[in-house]
Amino acid sequence: MGFIKQTSKPHFMRYQVKYRRRREGKTDYFARKRLIIQDKNKYNSPKYRLVVRLTNKDIVCQIVYAKITGDFVLSSAYAHELPRYGMPVGLSNYAAGYAVGLLLARRTLQKLGLHEKYQGVSQATGEDYNVEPLVDGPRPFFALLDVGLARTTTGNKVFAVLKGATDGGLEVPHSESRFVGYDKEAKKLKTDVLRKHIFGGHIKDWAEHIKKEDPAQFEKLFSGYTKNKVDPTKLEVAWTAVHKAIRADPSHKSTLKTKPQVQKNYGKRKLNLKQRKDKVRQKQASAARKASAKE
Repeated sequence: MGFIKQTSKPHFMRYQVKYRRRREGKTDYFARKRLIIQDKNKYNSPKYRLVVRLTNKDIVCQIVYAKITGDFVLSSAYAHELPRYGMPVGLSNYAAGYAVGLLLARRTLQKLGLHEKYQGVSQATGEDYNVEPLVDGPRPFFALLDVGLARTTTGNKVFAVLKGATDGGLEVPHSESRFVGYDKEAKKLKTDVLRKHIFGGHIKDWAEHIKKEDPAQFEKLFSGYTKNKVDPTKLEVAWTAVHKAIRADPSHKSTLKTKPQVQKNYGKRKLNLKQRKDKVRQKQASAARKASAKE
């Protein structure tokens, strides 16, 4: 006969409900605490986080700092901004992640007036890069990577964003062992593999293979590229142009939204007393008509 645990009333009185976002499985508060807690001798200086979130169709990248009242966003960049720089399709792959990270880095440094002092890597080579502080100038912008609940496995796209941010001139502590192309046995990063992914070479190889094996399947899988007149077998040229355009003008552009001529109101309109009485009178009359029809 097993032991049956009986919970008493004091047990439930002492029970403390978890935070809402913990109950929903959205926030790892163990990790968050260590990312936002600042040393007391820093005198209320903000502790910045490079927040990366991946969705099925977009990549969200932000520089965030925490206050008592909540999180505040210093700057942000999204994959849906890439069509402005010449890449209308493939906005959730590894190459897009690198471009979004680069865009965020250049935009943040431009906002802080550091874009000329910290240029980063002008041409992506795939080699690991760490920004060096100036001898007689301001220190580089420092941020910690916040991946949320993402699995920090080697080759994850969150590290593509990290690579783009560091190449763009931000100082983010990292290890090359998480970039795609890292050889665990040799304990060395294959820079040619990483560079290939940064410029979409893995997509190019797959496009060439599927086009040769099954042209009908190629038309189905790469219909978005065909529709937007982007050749999937020449992605390196396209992504090089995107990187160049980002460095030329990383500033945020507001979308122009025209006000509709007729405003849509989906809420119920509030009735006055006369209208409410008339509504009741109509219901009574309708019920009387139905009753007389049955008789």
